[in-house]
Amino acid sequence: MRLSTEQLPQHLKRGLAPLYTVFGDEPLLALEAADRLRARARADGYGEREVLTAEQHFDWSQLRMSAQSQSLFASRRILELRIPSGKPGSEGSQALQDLCARLPTETITLGCLPGIDWRGQKAAWFAALDAAGAMVEAKQVARSALPAWIAERLKAQEQHAGEETLEFIAERVEGNLLAAYQEVQKLALLFPPGRLEFEQVREAVFDVARFDVFDLGAVLIAGDTQHLARVLDALQGEGAAPPLVLWALTEEIRAIARLLAALATGRPLQQAMREARVWGPARQNLMQRHIKRFTAQQAEAALVHAAGIDHMIKGLAKGDVWDELLQLGLRFASARPSAAKTR
Repeated sequence: MRLSTEQLPQHLKRGLAPLYTVFGDEPLLALEAADRLRARARADGYGEREVLTAEQHFDWSQLRMSAQSQSLFASRRILELRIPSGKPGSEGSQALQDLCARLPTETITLGCLPGIDWRGQKAAWFAALDAAGAMVEAKQVARSALPAWIAERLKAQEQHAGEETLEFIAERVEGNLLAAYQEVQKLALLFPPGRLEFEQVREAVFDVARFDVFDLGAVLIAGDTQHLARVLDALQGEGAAPPLVLWALTEEIRAIARLLAALATGRPLQQAMREARVWGPARQNLMQRHIKRFTAQQAEAALVHAAGIDHMIKGLAKGDVWDELLQLGLRFASARPSAAKTR
């Protein structure tokens, strides 16, 4: 029986199978699936748990002995086998096939594996596990499906957010499901049940109470060079990490470049901002007022400058990093109005 991690809760309502194998490329979902199986087993009276980890030089006779032994402290138990490499070898392959041929009684056997490619899934040991029990696959969540995944997690904690807010979170975690999970958990701690507004989420995700680094984008767009210089000076004094400051500047420059490219194809401004991933009413209004100040050539030159600063930060080029960050910001912020049009 093959199950996805999403199907597992419904499956468990009908009872437990004697053998489960959890595998897949998404560690968070695999961990949650295994936790859910353990919790259901404990609720059904499987009070003892034995864990075997089959690393290099593992003695596979331990698995045979554990499968044949009876629980000393409880009538039911969980026998958990972890194979971190996903490659049990010839001896392990035979031990797993023997286990599947005679599963221990009064025992829920749980196998935990990493992602297994199509060749590995054709191996005799994997086929034996598949035939003898339920396989729970923790598939990676596609980037396009991540906002919906975040929305479901928020719903579970009685919160919800708009499409732009969900996309903003997905963009910031860069497809990392564990990072998305942590951000969702943080929102549960910071805010009560109900709707989460974009600015609330932005502030929580970036922790702007600690640094002013994410003020740089708005200052850059508005062309407030004096404020920009003050923010950079304050960040340097607070010991802010130059890579983070560079990222904040280049993120806004890239957004402007994407927006200009979309506008150049004749797209309406609102559609162009969605495609350029310019989220939030405040940022969109600011961009709408100031986008005419920039050209694609200016954005390209700024990104080349930013690449040079990145080399300095990594020690591949000489120069004063903070001075170059200031020059990058000032040159781009003071861009003159161009003939770019929006509609």
